[in-house]
Order: sequence, then structure tokens, then C-alpha cells
Amino acid sequence: MADTVRVIELREEPLRVDEVQTALADPAAGGLAMFVGTVRDHDGGKSVEGLTYSAHPSALDRMRELAEKVAASHGVIGVAAVHRVGELAIGDIAVVVGVCAAHRGEAIDACRDLIDELKATVPIWKHQRFSDGTDEWVGTP
Repeated sequence: MADTVRVIELREEPLRVDEVQTALADPAAGGLAMFVGTVRDHDGGKSVEGLTYSAHPSALDRMRELAEKVAASHGVIGVAAVHRVGELAIGDIAVVVGVCAAHRGEAIDACRDLIDELKATVPIWKHQRFSDGTDEWVGTP
């Protein structure tokens, strides 16, 4: 499984799509699926000015466990997930996940499961600031 889980990181520095793509390059892979999540300028009908991501100390371990689970359940070649924490601006990349597999269908299905489960189960919280002066926490317990 160590060879399958290629990159798992939480960090304050800007994310780059090419680093995940490079980590998943594999001559056995016929398909590479990626999801790139960016900070949008609106949510729930309100204008977003910026946000902060915070992570529980267990978040990195949970991301690794999730990557191992997705890799095993989909039988893929490689999995990667990188999530940003700290202050982000509109347009910044917040998360990049990717999966490589022998075939595109496996890669696409595993990538969708990876991002959906990451958002649903990994303790990373978003604090949004709106242009009307209000704010909101998303994903908190």
C-alpha cells in the first residue's frame, strides 16, 4: 500500500496541480483522474470575500487511512491528496486529489469517492467570510 499512496499532505503553502500529476505518473496507468477544488466567490447566495481552513491534528492520519481505503476498494495504482490550511483568497486552490489506474473508469470512480469521502469524513473545517460582514463555519462537528 505504501507504493499506492503517493502523496498525502496538509499545508499552508499554495498547492500545485502538477505535483499531484507527477506523483501519479506511472507506466502501468492508462487513466489519471483529478479533482481540483478552488475557493469560489459565493456560497448560499452570499458573496464570499475569503476563508480560512483549519484541520484537527488527526486530519492527516485520516486522509492517509481514506487514501488506503479508496486504493484497496477500487484496486487502483496510485492515490494522492493534498489539502490547504490557513488563509485562502478567491481563486486559490484548496484541495487537489488524484487517482491513477489501469483504466479510466476505475480512476474516475475512485477519484470521486476520494474527494467525496474526504469532504465528508476528514476533520478539516472552513471559516468563510462574507462581503456583508457575516461569517460561517462549515464542516464543524
